[in-house]
Amino acid sequence: MTNIFKPDYEHWEGVAKYKIYLLRLLYVLMFLFLGKDAWIFIVRHKGAWDPAQAMNFTIWASYSVLSFFGILHPLRMLPIVMLEILYKTIWLIIVAYPLWVSNQLAGSPAEGMTFVFALVVLPIIAMPWKYFVKKYVLVLRKNGSQG
Repeated sequence: MTNIFKPDYEHWEGVAKYKIYLLRLLYVLMFLFLGKDAWIFIVRHKGAWDPAQAMNFTIWASYSVLSFFGILHPLRMLPIVMLEILYKTIWLIIVAYPLWVSNQLAGSPAEGMTFVFALVVLPIIAMPWKYFVKKYVLVLRKNGSQG
């Protein structure tokens, strides 16, 4: 059982198994909850689409498909986890925080989204940050200096 917390160089490039399990859980949750809502809305939609609404639901549906691949390949799909962390954090900072500071969040249309977006702490915990920096950030820096 203690091996679950140790880096696994044989199977997961030094990422601990518990992080892989957390990532898979995160991908499953994205696939089920986001996918269910997005695909049901797309399939049941009648009539002409509002272009902005159609964009939102097609992005979410695509995101759910990508999260399925994350279940199978958790480390390869880390960019979608980073996307989730970034868009939720940015939204909380530019939308929810100003409403909260001005005591206008409670009862606003943003209140429900704020609760859901505050769960961004889950992907932040699941993200294997050392691996992400090594494989995505430092590689970009290294490749950029070669051009």
